[in-house]
Amino acid sequence: MRIHIGTDHAGLEFSTQLQHHLAGQGHDVVDHGPIEYDPLDDYPAFCIRAAEAVVRDQAAGVEALGVVFGGSGNGEQIAANKVLGVRAALVWSIATAELAREHNDANVIAIGARQHTFDEAVSFIDRFLATPFSGEERHARRIGQLAAYEQDGSLLPDPRTQDGPGRPDVLDASDAFDPEAG
Repeated sequence: MRIHIGTDHAGLEFSTQLQHHLAGQGHDVVDHGPIEYDPLDDYPAFCIRAAEAVVRDQAAGVEALGVVFGGSGNGEQIAANKVLGVRAALVWSIATAELAREHNDANVIAIGARQHTFDEAVSFIDRFLATPFSGEERHARRIGQLAAYEQDGSLLPDPRTQDGPGRPDVLDASDAFDPEAG
């Protein structure tokens, strides 16, 4: 499988170790991160390039996934999710790595390289790579809804309105919440 990785300075050392680990497992690793340490570099371009490459490979029929990481993984996940066709999940445990693939068919994961030991992070990545999408109808349906919104902004009808999409209910100061009323 081809694995695209992207990071900034916060994950540069982690990236080098990860590339060796993944290549040792037989993966084709493509690094989209920096070539040298620069404490002022910025993660968006690195992570977006990795995410774009995943989408491009998948569209060409190449089995590919992505891993983006930085200090917390939060910004890196946001950057990757800006790419049309990416479903990036922030992973912080074996369970979230597994569920990202099983339920969300995530094609990119984000990890906080400063939040975990190398061994912990690699265990998350390995689980993510080894876990297939379940294909369950409810998960496929939800992924389809996300894809539809991404393509044309369509959403299911708003259940709070009788005529379909509309404004959500907004409480004003005169609306008092009474916990006793249920």
